[in-house]
Parts: sequence; structure tokens; C-alpha cells
Amino acid sequence: MNSKILIIGLIIFSLAAIVGSYFILISGQKPQTQIISYSIADKERPKVEAKTIFFDLGTMKVSEDKSANFKIKNIGQKSLQLSNVSSSCNCTFGQIIINGKESEVFGMHNISDFAGEVPPGKEAIIKVTYRPSIMPVYGPVEREVYLSTNDPENPKLIFKVKATVN
Repeated sequence: MNSKILIIGLIIFSLAAIVGSYFILISGQKPQTQIISYSIADKERPKVEAKTIFFDLGTMKVSEDKSANFKIKNIGQKSLQLSNVSSSCNCTFGQIIINGKESEVFGMHNISDFAGEVPPGKEAIIKVTYRPSIMPVYGPVEREVYLSTNDPENPKLIFKVKATVN
């Protein structure tokens, strides 16, 4: 009987020591806070707005090419810079259209010094083209086009298309 009480006492003491140690450790940690300060310069920055970042191209044949156009708008007060356009696959391409002027077509491994500029209040089109014949895949597929911006809240944009290839 005494050995049972001793074992139960040791278990309770051990649990109390573990719980107590935990509270001692976390009490020494200070909560992390982030101080956000806004200045006039923060308000005078580019700000990208993309209402749609996904499009379903539907069903397509492996021999077809299909594209989707995504509109982005600079709702900030400084020019929006667009650069580093690339894609998730060698069969997917991105192109930037600003004021009717088309950039070169960018793929997965493009290295380019392209830099498009969207003035405040203006729009650009991100054209995403999927060409399944380059890397034939059948069934449901999702592909992406990436681009960098100078919007501090959205430094990288991702536009996705989906298709069912037969």
C-alpha cells in the first residue's frame, strides 16, 4: 500500500514539475509586436489591384493553344513596375500588355531585362497562354505565370489557368 502511494506521489510530483517548468519558460518570453508607422512616402507608392488571378480555359485538345487575359490596375500614387515574368512550365507563357504595347513572350526559363511601367490609375493586361502540344499532358492541368512588382504589399503576383486536355 505504501509503495502505491509513493508511486502515485512521484507521478503527481513529476507532472507538477513539468507543468511548472513550462510556465516558467513561457513567462520569460515577451510577446512579439509589430509597430507600423505610416508616412507620406508610404501613401505615395504603387499599389496593384488584380480582381481575377484564376481562369478556367475549359476543355481543349492537345493541339490547341488557349489564352486568358488578366487585368491589373495601379491604384497607387507612383508608377507600378512589372518585371521578372516567368511560368511554371515550358508549355505556359506570359506576356505583358501596357497601353496596347505587347512585351516579348516569357516562358519558364526566360532571363530578361524587361521592365514594364503602369502609371497611377492605369491598367495592364497579363496574357497567359497554355500550349499543351509542347509537353503533352492529358486530363486536368493547372499552370501559372509569375511576375514581380514594386508594390511592397504584393511583390510577386501569380496568375493561374486550368484546363482539361483531351
